[in-house]
Amino acid sequence: MALQHYRLPDVGEGLTEATVVTWLVAVGDTVAVNTPVVEIETAKSLVELPSPYAGVVSALLVPVGKTIEVGTALIAIEDGVASEAAPEPEEPAEEAPASQATLVGSGPREMKQTRLPRKTAENTLAVAPPPVADAKALAKPSVRKLARDLGVDLASVTPTGPDGTVSQDDVTAAATHQGGGWSGFLAERGETRIDVTGIRRATARAMVESAFTAPHVTEWTDVDVTRTMELLAKMKTMRMFRDVRITPTVLVARAVCVALRRNPELNSSWDEKNSQIVRKSYVNLGFAADTPRGLVVPVVHDADAMSTYDLAVALNELTATARAGKTQPADLSGGTFTITNIGVFGIDAGTPILSPGQAGILALGQITKRPWVVEDRVEPRWVTTLAMSFDHRMVDGAEGSAFLSDIAEILRDPGSTLILT
Repeated sequence: MALQHYRLPDVGEGLTEATVVTWLVAVGDTVAVNTPVVEIETAKSLVELPSPYAGVVSALLVPVGKTIEVGTALIAIEDGVASEAAPEPEEPAEEAPASQATLVGSGPREMKQTRLPRKTAENTLAVAPPPVADAKALAKPSVRKLARDLGVDLASVTPTGPDGTVSQDDVTAAATHQGGGWSGFLAERGETRIDVTGIRRATARAMVESAFTAPHVTEWTDVDVTRTMELLAKMKTMRMFRDVRITPTVLVARAVCVALRRNPELNSSWDEKNSQIVRKSYVNLGFAADTPRGLVVPVVHDADAMSTYDLAVALNELTATARAGKTQPADLSGGTFTITNIGVFGIDAGTPILSPGQAGILALGQITKRPWVVEDRVEPRWVTTLAMSFDHRMVDGAEGSAFLSDIAEILRDPGSTLILT
């Protein structure tokens, strides 16, 4: 009998390791070429790996939660028959591993892929994950986190908060009713050690690298965005935007693209090897997205060439993909400038850390009604705080201030700029 070892392949973008999240097969299962066998988490996304061999699963070689390097044997398959595009049979696991080139083309394209149900039998290493808070339930991020911590499914909770939202009390009551949840949570009162892997580990490394490499300067300004909010309300009634979700983030993203054309210094990267500033003639706009697996920064490539409608579609699709943990590596790389909306958490301002290699990042604070002086009169106006950090190696203070001022002016008096440019 032939025994084949399927090793962790290089999934692209220079990734060297991944964490096993879920086994999709168990020992004794029969698999075909291209049958998904395991779900892994890389530093950028969740990826299902298809088997390059057909046969019977002999052993699962890596437990759930373990981080391994490219080339490590994942699974053993007896009578393994490789597809034409699959790698040649490799040496046993104890010998020096050889990386496979790519997941693309690991089997015939015409073969139908059939995902086997997740296994919970004793002969599998997978452990069923705790309930995940239902995305359709109305709840603040902090309430969703509490629900995840206590293993409460928000869809099963009766909401008592304003406008049908689920409150923290609703979650704790549901946990107590389920038995031992909340009381057990409080009774532990000790320490919990959490392995830092995948996306959170990559984020930690990137932030440390950025904070101690790039000389950060942060500036902020309060802006009357009443006209932008009025424009937003108008756009929501327009036929061309009926089938897409338009948010303040979309309009801020458009304003950033416009301002970067006028202030290209902020759309640059630093080439340490050649002591050069690299100016970009295109805008690949990254935006921070909070997901159950941590912070990720999807990138809208060529955002400056998009219409406002297309930009909104791209932002919505990438956000949904990121929260599902399915963002592809190509959609998480190549950013030239980043925006982050901290206002959704009820925060006014902060000092954002640059994404490595980028010259600037803009944080949008919460948009609230505040007393504002308009032509010597105090009126209630929609106001937000914009906070921007920039790399002082590439951007002088005057240039950074001009860019932030430009964005503020666009949001203060958007006119047709945010729709037509």
